[in-house]
Amino acid sequence: MAHHVRLVVAAALLGSLAAACAPTYGPRPPGRAASLPPPGDTAFRASDFAWSKAPGRNALVGVLNFHAGATRYTCAGTTVVLTPETPWSRKRMMVLYKSDQRSALPTADVRSRTAQAPPGDSDPYVRRARCDATDHASFSGLPDGAWYAVALAKPVGGQGGSFAMMRRVVTRGGRATSFEF
Repeated sequence: MAHHVRLVVAAALLGSLAAACAPTYGPRPPGRAASLPPPGDTAFRASDFAWSKAPGRNALVGVLNFHAGATRYTCAGTTVVLTPETPWSRKRMMVLYKSDQRSALPTADVRSRTAQAPPGDSDPYVRRARCDATDHASFSGLPDGAWYAVALAKPVGGQGGSFAMMRRVVTRGGRATSFEF
């Protein structure tokens, strides 16, 4: 009997550990009882993105603070893109950026993997902001959820190649969240 109890406790502990490691996506759209797709299913579905269209009270303020050796980079004047996290966009980040958390890779390397990324058009759900002269970009009116912020970093002075910067960020609780590329 004691052996059976230990097995049950061990199984419960393993289940809770697995749940703690599972990715968190944005909340389900209001009024829908949609379930998450099966694990490994990365097909593009507009319904997975629907949560990101809801109005929210969250804000994100990002700053580019990137150097490669002695070279400082800037995003001034470029567009920063904010994509809602879904199984599809998570897979896309893994293919393009070799990470689903944070990355700084030569732009040419990222673009060379575009054909290998899962197909789909997230453009209707993407938000854009201009990176200002101080390398800041901000987004407001965001619902709770996880997002991928992507920026193009160019070398100050024009010497050297550009970098594609990606960072996973989370909005929650009606707060402004700062992050750095």
